[in-house]
Amino acid sequence: MNVRIIVAILILGLVIFFHELGHFLLAKANHIVVLEFALGMGPRILSFQRGETTYAWKLLPFGGSCSMLGEDDPETQGQKGSFQQAALWRRAFVVAAGPCFNFIMAMIGAMILIGAAGADPAVVLEVPQGSPAQEAGLQEGDLILRYDGNGIANASELYTDLILGDIPTDEIRLVVEREGERIPIRYAPETETSYKLGFYYQDTGDQDGVLITRLSSGSVLRDAGLLSGDILTALNGQEIHDTEELQAYLQQHPLDGSPVTVSIRRSGHDLTLEDLEPRMEQNAFLGFSFNLDREKQGFAGWLQYSFAEVRYWIHVVFKSLACLFNGTFSVQEMSGPVGIVNTIGDAYEEARPLGIGITLLTLINMIILLSANLGVMNLLPFPALDGGRLLLMLIEGIRRKPLDPRIEARINMTGLLLLMAFMIYITAHDIFKLI
Repeated sequence: MNVRIIVAILILGLVIFFHELGHFLLAKANHIVVLEFALGMGPRILSFQRGETTYAWKLLPFGGSCSMLGEDDPETQGQKGSFQQAALWRRAFVVAAGPCFNFIMAMIGAMILIGAAGADPAVVLEVPQGSPAQEAGLQEGDLILRYDGNGIANASELYTDLILGDIPTDEIRLVVEREGERIPIRYAPETETSYKLGFYYQDTGDQDGVLITRLSSGSVLRDAGLLSGDILTALNGQEIHDTEELQAYLQQHPLDGSPVTVSIRRSGHDLTLEDLEPRMEQNAFLGFSFNLDREKQGFAGWLQYSFAEVRYWIHVVFKSLACLFNGTFSVQEMSGPVGIVNTIGDAYEEARPLGIGITLLTLINMIILLSANLGVMNLLPFPALDGGRLLLMLIEGIRRKPLDPRIEARINMTGLLLLMAFMIYITAHDIFKLI
């Protein structure tokens, strides 16, 4: 098996193992019988029995389980040591422990990352003289705490906000810290109106073309069916090999509203879309530059920005979910286990030539991302997820009596089947993208 795939599976397995370990340790601490503690899914490869628990390693390296007595089986829920026999607050702690352990793992990873590479505070580097931002009072050295009403944990979060959402054209709102004082700043940005295709892009890194990273809501390319992850290969028949060629072509042939022919590559297949008419869009300029480099911190800064790193990745998950619902992203752009393994493998391959230190920090960053993602997603109030179980427990607490075990089992089973169907769809789409 390819080394990059082995590394990716180990990273994903580690994150899942830590999640299930949370459930396992809290179940044991609350005297709940754990029938099986397993890493992976499917048939067992290795297993051994210790006490009442079977410890197993299963064939498929995605997922894991901590099966407790009476957890979903109404027939055993009355037995001593069963999950349902434990007090409500004990059950809630056991269920919440999985996501909490993911956040703990993300925090450990962040502390290693920030300690080794430093933090990236969102510090203003340059404010052009006479710009709206400068006239509003923004100064070099200001630390940005809020942008457009959203808290900013670090420079990465500000950059992400700018990538995921267009800069407001009417008013930019900031809160900055200067010499220990919080200062609100508001200004109307400079804008321009021009014809646009409505996409954001970057170099692919390993193949010809330009990677489409995001499509503006309501843009002609989004309406034509393009997706983030498509690779633009030509405009009006002119081959595009990288971002420099794209920018040079657009400078020499500015969009004027005339129909455009766009060629893309998706999952190895070439597609051409003709007669796409650019649309007039108004775009705003931020009006200042900010730091994106990491810098070493003292002890207090190390702790502060370690928490900020985890907070940033948690925010990214919520912002990504919001983009999914508002149409910025589509379900087809989501990644399942296969896509995640491929992404980790790509990150490993890109970092490996830069040395073992950079490679390890890159993998730690992936652990932080995956841990925060798994923690947040598992807390969503959907049946079969930890958040769904906690919601049922909240209802039980309000009613002051447990739900009918059979009804609860049906709810969880229905949720599990829907979740499995969704995962099969996403995994199939991941595989088609790799073919």
